[in-house]
Amino acid sequence: MKRLGIYLTILLTVFLNSCQQTQKRYVIGVSQCSEDIWRHKLNYELQLGSYYYEDVELRLASADDNDERQVQQINQFVDEGIDLLIVAPNQIATITPAIDRAYDKGIPVIVFDRKTSSRKYTAFIGADNYEMGNVMGKFIATRLHGKGTVLEVMGLKGSSPAIDRHRGFADALKEYPQIHVVASLQGDWTEKSAVEAIKNYRGDLSQVDFVFGQNDRMAVGASKVLSEKYPSSSILYCGIDGLPGKGNGVECVRDSILEASYIYPTRGDEVLQLAMNILEGKPYKKENLLMAAMVTRDNAHVVLMQSEEAVRQAKYLDRLHDKIDETLQVLGTQKVYVISLIVVIVLLAVTFILLYLYFLQRSRIREEREQMARSQLDFYTKASHQLRTPLTLISGPVEKLKNLLDTQSSSEASTLIHIVDRNTQELEKLVNDILQGGEQDDQLPMVDEISDVETIASLPSEDDSGEPVSILIVDDNDDIRTYLRTILQERYQVEEAADGQLGLEKARQTVPDLIISDVMMPVMNGLEFCQKVKTEVTTSHIPVILLTARALYQHQIEGYRHGADAYITKPFQSSLLLARIDNLLRNRHLLRNIWSSQNIEQKDHRATPQQDSRENAFIEKFRMVVEAKMADSDLGVEEIASDMNLSRVQLYRKVKALTGSSPVELMRKARLSKAYRLLLSGDKSISEVAYEVGFSAPSYFTKCFKDEFGVLPGDVRSRM
Repeated sequence: MKRLGIYLTILLTVFLNSCQQTQKRYVIGVSQCSEDIWRHKLNYELQLGSYYYEDVELRLASADDNDERQVQQINQFVDEGIDLLIVAPNQIATITPAIDRAYDKGIPVIVFDRKTSSRKYTAFIGADNYEMGNVMGKFIATRLHGKGTVLEVMGLKGSSPAIDRHRGFADALKEYPQIHVVASLQGDWTEKSAVEAIKNYRGDLSQVDFVFGQNDRMAVGASKVLSEKYPSSSILYCGIDGLPGKGNGVECVRDSILEASYIYPTRGDEVLQLAMNILEGKPYKKENLLMAAMVTRDNAHVVLMQSEEAVRQAKYLDRLHDKIDETLQVLGTQKVYVISLIVVIVLLAVTFILLYLYFLQRSRIREEREQMARSQLDFYTKASHQLRTPLTLISGPVEKLKNLLDTQSSSEASTLIHIVDRNTQELEKLVNDILQGGEQDDQLPMVDEISDVETIASLPSEDDSGEPVSILIVDDNDDIRTYLRTILQERYQVEEAADGQLGLEKARQTVPDLIISDVMMPVMNGLEFCQKVKTEVTTSHIPVILLTARALYQHQIEGYRHGADAYITKPFQSSLLLARIDNLLRNRHLLRNIWSSQNIEQKDHRATPQQDSRENAFIEKFRMVVEAKMADSDLGVEEIASDMNLSRVQLYRKVKALTGSSPVELMRKARLSKAYRLLLSGDKSISEVAYEVGFSAPSYFTKCFKDEFGVLPGDVRSRM
């Protein structure tokens, strides 16, 4: 009955846990530079967009135009461990260190609305502020018939919208020499700042014909102070933002307070969709420009109607969401009732459950036997490790000494070494019989000295580029690492690590050609280390040999399931290890030749059975990145590496290992291959083809084409 009570308690706990709300999968931090109606609208749209994603939590913060506060808020987001940061920088440069810190911590960063001097961001989304300023400048010039006096009221100093809108406005007026800008006064996006800027201006503004406020609020502020100061003037006003609602830009245009405004879209739904594409690994663009439009008296009424309808629909969605929450709460209450009913039923069925206690008892006994078997296996595993490692350090050097002495004349030392070697082999067989329950020792036969020499001589010591082949040894035993180094250092560049964690860090840094690892190690064991190597993009192509004292069949199966390419038990013959290294390196060489024979620009290539799916996916992604940006003559390895979430060095080593060529060489081959097909199938000129595939100079294109195909571009069609 006591055990029955435990079962009932567990059952009740499971049901109660099922009623709890599931934890959010993604946490997105939103850092706003200020508090205003435009940003309230954006936050509201973000919240609406999050309703579609049940596993998203939004955390909103506003800096109130304070750089130091925004830096603190971003750092707090990073310390809390958010999954993605959305930030509208208050100014171009001041927030850069905080954004860089978030990006360096591996947190994707979306910069929206305003730009930053940092290049460490995942994507940008916002409107074209330069285009807005330029369009408004041309609108003013048209209304003034190319002649008049203009006053500009600028936004917050140092912010990217203020800089870009001013630059676009100034460039537009350059085409109208008879339009004079009397002043560009400094505001901070608020109506009050425009009023104070005009009141503090010491010059004469009575002759101003048109006022351009970089947002609607500053334009309205300018109209208030200038109409009071010059009541008889007929000054015209325009702004940017075009927000709907009472007293905002669109209504001011409709009521003739402003001549025009330019809608600066918020589109919080698109911002959130971009964030989810990044988090879920879906395709996305790094630069995303939102569509915008001008509002004049001709279309202000229609824009207001559309905006009011959109607000009505949004409020309806909000109410619908609240209704769903209420329904879920009711369902939660009903779950509690159902659980209570189930508990009553279970209590009534105690007699029936008691009949199963006998079977449960048998199950417990079976589990105890399995646990005992596992304990025995652990004992044999530890004993094997303790015995086989010293045997390895005895048999390996003895074998090497025997080979050295056998090449000389027979001596007493040679005879003694042979006696030691023979008895070492007997000891190995005895240990194997004890640890494997009397099973036959199925190690490979001894290889004679001549075979050893031939095997060593046949091993490749350099790759196709002439660089030495590198091998990483990961083992917590100093003597084993020293012994392996003596075997390998004449042919390879050898690196060492004392545990799996250090080995993983070194593998990421150096990207060796092959790894030899022990299994039983502190910090991170060899199985976990091997699995991590095989699942990371940077290292997944590297062959891994597990060299271990764990000799049972289930141990070997476990090793291969964790991704090992070879499993060699201690003690081992050096010739066996060298032969296995030779085989793996040759297979890798064949695989690389298969890849290098593929055209990186060809879309319908087929992978052979030898090709690992992860490596195939890596090369396919590399091809897609190159193809998408092929026409850009400034495309570099750094940009490709960024798109593939790798460093420049990691991308180079990974591509070099898989294809035998550098990323730059593959890009050039892809461009020339596409150019060859364009010349064959189209009627474009050589210069047009050169520019289309990303060459900035036709003469250089001709040289590269001749070097690659042995013919000049102009001779391609004649060979058809």
